[in-house]
Amino acid sequence: MRLRVEFTTEPFDLDEPPAHALAAREVVEGAGLDRVDVGPFGNTAEGGGDEVLEAVGALLREALDNGATRVSLQVNVVGTEAAGAAEGQG
Repeated sequence: MRLRVEFTTEPFDLDEPPAHALAAREVVEGAGLDRVDVGPFGNTAEGGGDEVLEAVGALLREALDNGATRVSLQVNVVGTEAAGAAEGQG
């Protein structure tokens, strides 16, 4: 299974990235995931299911340990397996 995670951490600081945002991004960038895209208002990464789920747990821990008061995330199944599962529903 292939997964995509999208996440943001709060509180926001428009002057410089807060420690929680930097910690979460470091986890994702170091997790061996592909298609990593980090930005000021959101981050995405894609990879194998096990790798993404492991990275999500680590980024939650690191963000909260570094001052995040809220972490918003969404995980989606992507690729041909996701399309096949969606066709089978309904």
